[in-house]
Amino acid sequence: MDIQLNYIEKGSGEPLILLHGNGEDNTYFVHQIEFFSKGYRVLALDTRGHGKTPRGTAPFTIRQFAEDLCAFMDQHEIPKAHILGFSDGGNIALTFALRYPERVDRLILNGANLFPAGVKTTVQLPVVLGYYAASLFGKGSPKARKNAEPLGLMVKEPHFKPEDLQAIHIPTLVIAGDRDMIKDRHTRLIHQSIPNSRLVILPGDHFIANKESAAFNRAVEEFLSTSMI
Repeated sequence: MDIQLNYIEKGSGEPLILLHGNGEDNTYFVHQIEFFSKGYRVLALDTRGHGKTPRGTAPFTIRQFAEDLCAFMDQHEIPKAHILGFSDGGNIALTFALRYPERVDRLILNGANLFPAGVKTTVQLPVVLGYYAASLFGKGSPKARKNAEPLGLMVKEPHFKPEDLQAIHIPTLVIAGDRDMIKDRHTRLIHQSIPNSRLVILPGDHFIANKESAAFNRAVEEFLSTSMI
């Protein structure tokens, strides 16, 4: 890895890694860090080019972010962890779980998607237009070029097939808001495609972990603390 990931660490016990969404940083999880640090070793990361983590020179892709996570776990001697990913962080977590299943204890996917069409058109269309505008102006503007990269993630990635998820035998929680920017049928498709997964739909939008933290934390805590057969 050509960079060092910035992170917040709090608490002790089983490792719980938190992965934020596109254009955010680890402070998104302020309510989860405080809550879960009472029983877990919480590590909230800034992914590549986000927050205080440098962009580096490696590709700006979900696959690369998953490899960055693997390198981070190696550096910190974490053989296995619970992983909670929000939005693009969920897509990173999903990619990581497919590549390194032996390193994931339990998987929490919050507002993840399998492919760009899983995002509601009212959200995706402005992103697509913004990406092409930033790409056009990026030819002469470093700032526009920088803005184009995170938008490009939403336009071009991820690209999972539902059948890919059949390979996941890790206990998984799929959780989203009932007014999420991810289509409801798409969230349910993810749940239906992962064996041994649970589905929780909470009142709220895409940002339930931050806006509806009490309900979100209860659902995640119940999932982490109960056995799954």
